[in-house]
Amino acid sequence: MVEDLKVKNMSKSAKGTKAAPGKNVRAKSGLNKSILDQGWGEFKRQLKYKQAWRGGLLLEVSPHYTSQRCSHCGHVAKESRINQSTYCCIVCHEQKEADTNAAINILAAGHAVLACGASA
Repeated sequence: MVEDLKVKNMSKSAKGTKAAPGKNVRAKSGLNKSILDQGWGEFKRQLKYKQAWRGGLLLEVSPHYTSQRCSHCGHVAKESRINQSTYCCIVCHEQKEADTNAAINILAAGHAVLACGASA
């Protein structure tokens, strides 16, 4: 299971227009280059191809709130994401590494799709 990330949208330009120039254009340019250098789209394409070749299945689940939802109690709060690497639920005080928390949520969403036919 993977998040259905929209790499094209993530790497949009911050230039803006002459009348209203974008903010942090240089920083956004560097971020865009990093996103595109990772090759997420190609990785997902290859993973899907290999899964089909071996008779497997690759589910793409919605990325909405996967990093803000507590994998323990299910509460969604932006404030629980303390920083880029730390997650601490403001309700149940469950503390995890942020990527681990998101991965558990992605796995649970994939299981819901497989078990119940929930929307991905």
